[in-house]
Amino acid sequence: MRVAVLGGGSWGTTVANLIARRHDVLLWARNPESVAEINETHTNTTYLAGFTLSHDLRATTDIERAAAHAELLIVGVPTSAMRSVAELVKPTLASMVPIVSLSKGLEAESHLRMTEVLSDVLSEHPVAALTGPNIAKEIMEGQASASVVAHPDLSIARSIQHVLHQGVFRTYINHDVIGCELAGALKNVVAIATGIAQGLGIGVNTRAMVMTRGLAELTRLGVAMGGEAATFAGLAGMGDLSATCMSPHSRNRTVGEMLGTGMTVAEIEDEMHMVAEGLKTAVIAHELAEQHAAVMPVHEEIHRVVIGAQDARTAYRGLTIEPGHESEPG
Repeated sequence: MRVAVLGGGSWGTTVANLIARRHDVLLWARNPESVAEINETHTNTTYLAGFTLSHDLRATTDIERAAAHAELLIVGVPTSAMRSVAELVKPTLASMVPIVSLSKGLEAESHLRMTEVLSDVLSEHPVAALTGPNIAKEIMEGQASASVVAHPDLSIARSIQHVLHQGVFRTYINHDVIGCELAGALKNVVAIATGIAQGLGIGVNTRAMVMTRGLAELTRLGVAMGGEAATFAGLAGMGDLSATCMSPHSRNRTVGEMLGTGMTVAEIEDEMHMVAEGLKTAVIAHELAEQHAAVMPVHEEIHRVVIGAQDARTAYRGLTIEPGHESEPG
């Protein structure tokens, strides 16, 4: 199969490298230097330093060439670029080519999930999501990992599953696209919260509590928005949350650690060359919680930190409040 992958970051490059073992893959990236490096030295040192890519993986800066190549289109660009990139490929992409979104986040103004953004622009194409506990560098090392292909039509999900399943990279299927995508987006806010705890030197008990209560919150909002509760207990929910909160490679946890050491959001954004979606999602989650009357105290505290209304240490003041039943918010 001819596969085009849009996005030369760590995850887009990793997925392209996986698929290149059995398929004809063309990777599109904006940066000419990165494209030349992938083609000539089979590396992407900006995002995956120390790893050698498949010699069969090819890259281009010509997005029309990439789209024209595709029998399957995989999109792994930042959420802020998703709509504009979809508009760029629309004139060239062949009719009914399936699309897979790798991006975990929500569009800022519309609050749309990434498959909704792609469907809004490319309405005649089936659009699925790939999500789960997928730390790119661990997958590049050949460690076992699992992900979920989500699409309401499971026959479409299975066809994509066959392309993406490679060696010990296991892909499951799920019909609950809403739950899978919301879990992948909202978990980034909880990862910032646990990262703050790490930066403050707070112990494992506290971080485990924040993860668990954060999962309860994002499940509450996800169900209110049409997702299924079981999804949030699976790979797309608890699995992805655990990996993002625990891994030192997690961008969102790293942002939290920086906040915990006293850095500002502006300072962190200046220092990091990769996008941490949780910073934007914290604001969107606050707006969605108000819209759906969902009580989300962990997310609300991180929202206040992100917008500069409080410092990171103050965010943990809620721990002194006596809680109620575990099934209740708080």
